[in-house]
Amino acid sequence: QILASQEADLKLEPASLTKVMTTYLVASALKNKSLLPDQKVVISERAWRTYGSRSFLQVGSMSTVEDLLKGMVIQSGNDASVALAEATAGSEDAFADRMNSEAKRLGLNDTHFLNSSGFFDNAEPRHYSTARDLAKLAAALVRDHPETHAIHAIKEYRSQGILQHNRNRLLWL
Repeated sequence: QILASQEADLKLEPASLTKVMTTYLVASALKNKSLLPDQKVVISERAWRTYGSRSFLQVGSMSTVEDLLKGMVIQSGNDASVALAEATAGSEDAFADRMNSEAKRLGLNDTHFLNSSGFFDNAEPRHYSTARDLAKLAAALVRDHPETHAIHAIKEYRSQGILQHNRNRLLWL
């Protein structure tokens, strides 16, 4: 139920909120067992070279799907997001196609994705969503994949010897 809104249909770049859709698709892949939590993923050069917030993954190293999901959700790791996209769909471009198909299926009519993280060096007007669509997506994630809530609630975790803190400031209040 919408209690209040303002400019709910204004198309904006969703930045790291893009990762809500990435989480949705990875959770779907885990549910249908096309990905397994303990499945090892080799970190590609593309994932390693991804800018912005990072999980400090090293090219050629291996990480489990579960650890990558934590790195993406807790640390907002763009490198983990790319690695998960590649593990799920073979490439980040193919994953973006899946993101757009899922957006249509969920009725996100004012959303279009170009990558799994939402990070771009410059403004990218072809990667957009609205507050209304993101609210629908968040509701779908909670409804269809409630198991992901536990990951979102983790304040910090250690990966590869590095302590990483959740970027959701509300957890620290």
